[in-house]
Amino acid sequence: MARPTKYTPELLDKANTYLSTYTRLIPSHQDLCLRLDISESTLYDWAQKYDEFSDILAKVKLTQFTVAMDGGLGGELNANLVKLLMGKHGLSEKSVVDQISSDGSMAPKSKIELVAKEFDV
Repeated sequence: MARPTKYTPELLDKANTYLSTYTRLIPSHQDLCLRLDISESTLYDWAQKYDEFSDILAKVKLTQFTVAMDGGLGGELNANLVKLLMGKHGLSEKSVVDQISSDGSMAPKSKIELVAKEFDV
């Protein structure tokens, strides 16, 4: 016989109020798990089963993004931590190196391609 689920209207209300009552610097799925006294696997199982719970997790993720971005831009949060958090949201640092020197000495060699003319036979 399966255990009864903890997923109740009361728990859903508690999850809904999490975004207005979280006490950590940045909200997270893990902190929500602690608040609801459930495991991460249960959290993600419920997100797949219940649309309203999935919406709550999406809001937690969006709130995490905006709080981290605002904190990083405002200098209130450590830039390295913000950079790591942004990686969870699909953002990453990208460097493009151009191999041409300012004096042109490293410019790529010109390529000359000879093409034979077609003749009618």
